[in-house]
Amino acid sequence: MGDVVQMHFSTVDYVIFVVLLVASAGIGLYYAFSGGRQRTTQEFLLADRSMRCLPVSLSLLATFQSAVAILGAPSEIYTHGTQYWFLGCSYFLGLLIPAHIFIPVFYRLRLSSAYQYLELRFSKSVRICGTMTFIFQMVIYMGVVLYAPALALNAVTGFDLWGAVLAIGLVCTLYTALGGLKAVIWTDVFQTIVMFAGQLAVIIVGTHQAGGIAEVWRKAQNGSRISGLDLNPDPLERHTFWTLGVGGIFLMLALYGVNQAQVQRYLCSRTEKEAIMSCYAVFPCQQIVLTLGCLMGLVMYARYGEESPLDQGYVKSNDQIITPFYYGKITLHLSLRLQMVLYFVMDVLRDLPGLPGLFVACLFSGALSTISSAFNSLATVTMEDLIKPHVRPMTEARATLLSKMLALAYGLVCLAMAYIASLMGSVLQAALSIFGMVGGPLLGLFCLGMFFPWANSTGALVGLASGLVMAFWIGIGSFVSRMSASVPPVINATVIPDVGNMTTAVMTTLITSKPRPSGVQALYSLSYMWYSAHNSATVVVVGLLVSFLTGPWKEKDLNPGTIYPVLGNLLFFLPERYREKLCCVTPLEDNSKGLDRQPYQMARKETNGVAYTKEEDKLREEEGEKNTTQPTCNLAHTLQETAL
Repeated sequence: MGDVVQMHFSTVDYVIFVVLLVASAGIGLYYAFSGGRQRTTQEFLLADRSMRCLPVSLSLLATFQSAVAILGAPSEIYTHGTQYWFLGCSYFLGLLIPAHIFIPVFYRLRLSSAYQYLELRFSKSVRICGTMTFIFQMVIYMGVVLYAPALALNAVTGFDLWGAVLAIGLVCTLYTALGGLKAVIWTDVFQTIVMFAGQLAVIIVGTHQAGGIAEVWRKAQNGSRISGLDLNPDPLERHTFWTLGVGGIFLMLALYGVNQAQVQRYLCSRTEKEAIMSCYAVFPCQQIVLTLGCLMGLVMYARYGEESPLDQGYVKSNDQIITPFYYGKITLHLSLRLQMVLYFVMDVLRDLPGLPGLFVACLFSGALSTISSAFNSLATVTMEDLIKPHVRPMTEARATLLSKMLALAYGLVCLAMAYIASLMGSVLQAALSIFGMVGGPLLGLFCLGMFFPWANSTGALVGLASGLVMAFWIGIGSFVSRMSASVPPVINATVIPDVGNMTTAVMTTLITSKPRPSGVQALYSLSYMWYSAHNSATVVVVGLLVSFLTGPWKEKDLNPGTIYPVLGNLLFFLPERYREKLCCVTPLEDNSKGLDRQPYQMARKETNGVAYTKEEDKLREEEGEKNTTQPTCNLAHTLQETAL
């Protein structure tokens, strides 16, 4: 067992890190003082709906490619092997479905916030509940995304913890509050390039030091890290082809289909076609990101074998964060796993001044891209869903200023959440888990609205509540179950100490837990990759049951464009009179022929902010201060708003 080793940065490394911050801030300042100078909410929150396919696609990629994810994939591959690689199979449908279902619905409704759809489809109450759920999800997540990598970097290199947190948090807040969505997207493009460069540097240098890619592959094979196709259908198995390839689809839909941070990027595209193409372009990029993470994990295994830096004592244990927990791309003692990968990077690049700084820039590019997207999307939903519908009309300048102040406020909230995470280590696991828990119920809520015309607002509210309860029940139950199982087991009267080696932990679990879990324990043992599917299905099933019990709605009473005719497409072989009874007749293309940017404008103001024209004010008075529809629409929405 070796002594704890701490790497150190050179002056060149610090310079590269500073260049990242200066360049990101510079992009924000450029868009703050060029073009329209962010004088309208349309420009600040939606980039004037003028973005091209390439920057939007790279921004989509970077939004949830956080520093934790960059370090998590190599840790997963090093510990458990390449089975995780099959997650790439889920990317095809996970991006194809948003491209051809969610994007057309959102884009043609000309929304600013995804949650405006919920009011058009259900009621104002559902919209507010969806918005508050999203805000809760993102506020907790963004602090951890900022703090966790800074903590790991501090432990490995001595890099000043709060210096890094404050620098990243304040710079990100600056360019998001000043430059708006354009600045966020173009900094994402720059940061994506830095992320690719940092990972490639580690892989190329590490492969060369290991003796070439063939030697890396040979060592990985000898160490049983090259996994075959596991077709075990058991949903309790952590990673199989089905959990990754099928369960992963629902995880992707929760991120790329209905999450406001991604929907906002679709809506800022010049045309619906460009929005769809940007979603297509994410597919190869995601495959590249997954491949880089996997290769990095294999190179790490080729360097250390079974004797990880953690086992050798080169990485110190941080007793703030010691609880094993499952989330997304990481099996974790969170801090230890991140520290281990960072130690590997610093070990590989230690004799090459500048490259450690490049990887740290890569790491914090992931943090910057994620939290800047969070700030902007949170400012958007707060403005569009919580302020505009409930305050008197205000001027465009005032609305834009308020949007900027909201982005600034969320930046300060992010720093506060990072501070809370520093006081309570368990907050890190809980926050990462909560982010995963909430995504599934929100996906279920949108699917309930888009695919099932009979669903009413009561069913939507009860379904969302049921999905959230189920999500937290499984998540917290799994957490408590794993905590109780983390006590070192006894095998043949020999105690195996819990030293953080997750391979040992998994093997001992397999040896001592042969009986298959049953009842509630089986639910707690469900693979985390099925969480989104399970929780979204709960929302849909409960929502439909409650809707039928309280009086289902008819398709003709709904606002046009809020239903995607998936049932009509699937049941095309039935006579029209039967499909009409099943509420699956109206195609999405109604009212949109020949129109690319303005197929649907119901219940939406086409002003950039919240200032209304005289005609709009008159209409608002006629409809009782509710959002109005176009003449081609009936008053169903007004009735639906008051259904509760």
